[in-house]
Amino acid sequence: MNAADVRKVKKLATRLGVRDSDVIRFAVKNMLARLGPLYDGEAHGRNLVPVFVESGAELLRFFDIDATRLEAIINNGVDVERRVDRDDIALLALTGTQEPYAALKLSELDRTERRSQSSAELSESLRQYLYAKYVYRPFQEAEGAREPVHLAVTNDQSVLLKGERR
Repeated sequence: MNAADVRKVKKLATRLGVRDSDVIRFAVKNMLARLGPLYDGEAHGRNLVPVFVESGAELLRFFDIDATRLEAIINNGVDVERRVDRDDIALLALTGTQEPYAALKLSELDRTERRSQSSAELSESLRQYLYAKYVYRPFQEAEGAREPVHLAVTNDQSVLLKGERR
């Protein structure tokens, strides 16, 4: 923190009627809540997409994370079905720094958006595209891929019927 940041913290604390440490504690707790999956050692691949969609541009800019490093953070040691595509990682990395190019890449990847977009519209389109691809669709596909287990009860014994796995 530099001197200007300290002054802002003090002004904020004064205005809210709290201590400086309360403002700093709030900032740290808020940041940890937003970035929670990043300090969870079990979260990898598509589980990290929401973190980078919601905080990505500002997080990537502040820590100077490029596409190569972002791919390592997201996909390191992940099974193929849980991986995030390299093009989508590049798109996330571009969003904060090169919005016109990111808009072009997004239109190539997601054919539903063709008109030029403002920064807010680009961010929302990116959010919809990545959530549909990595957060919502895999769950729906996994649910649809399983056949239901049907049980038939005969003489107090359960018997598996056709199409079930044991």
